[in-house]
Amino acid sequence: MSKVEDLKTKVLKAQQNSDIASLYVLEQEAHDIFDEETLHGFYANILDLALEKLTDTLESHRVMDMTEIQDFATLRALYEYAIEHYSAGKIQDASALFEVLSGLSNDKKFSDALKFHHIASQEKLSLDDFLQNIADIDATQKAGTFYISHFKDEAQKLLDNLKSDVE
Repeated sequence: MSKVEDLKTKVLKAQQNSDIASLYVLEQEAHDIFDEETLHGFYANILDLALEKLTDTLESHRVMDMTEIQDFATLRALYEYAIEHYSAGKIQDASALFEVLSGLSNDKKFSDALKFHHIASQEKLSLDDFLQNIADIDATQKAGTFYISHFKDEAQKLLDNLKSDVE
């Protein structure tokens, strides 16, 4: 069996088990082996599974547990989807996703961080401005989180000003 066929078999098994975490484990291998079209499908499958899990979570009126591997992987996939919208200039869609995500997890740091994302996008701050003026990318990288988790000191003041301008 070729490397491509072997990887496709692993991916299919993970998809059949709705195992987003296993798909993320296969991510680097997918980048190394799959062509662009197949890779796009790989990420589309992750997103489809994450959206299913989002629906299930909302319907069951529960929050996701960041210490549970599938919930963690689902939150990561949904966060990446929101950032993709933000990056593409679909700021309203990103803002709505950030708002939902901020209330979806039992992890206070994640929820608080997503509130910064939501406020900034709600105020139509571009992703570039958010990354440059709000986010502390170095501290986030040191923390090793999959989401922007640290913010500049000025961020709180800026966001407070944005909120007070709206009120």
